[in-house]
Amino acid sequence: MKQFKIMLPTVAEAKKFVAAASRCDFDIDVFYNRVLIDAKSILGVLSLDLSKILTVQLNGEDKEFEKYLKKLAPENCSAA
Repeated sequence: MKQFKIMLPTVAEAKKFVAAASRCDFDIDVFYNRVLIDAKSILGVLSLDLSKILTVQLNGEDKEFEKYLKKLAPENCSAA
């Protein structure tokens, strides 16, 4: 099980994240505080506070998706 810290600074980025997660054939969860959301749920992801750092947990492996998550790392995102 792998974990990544990400930021989704815009609604457009959140939609792109959900689309990328949906292409994976394993469960992906997003955590913020004690809230757990299915990463493939656009409504769930948009219900999170997108100005905060989120934790993504992968229950499988997909090199392309992991590379995408690294681009969303907080140090690579400029929070507004």
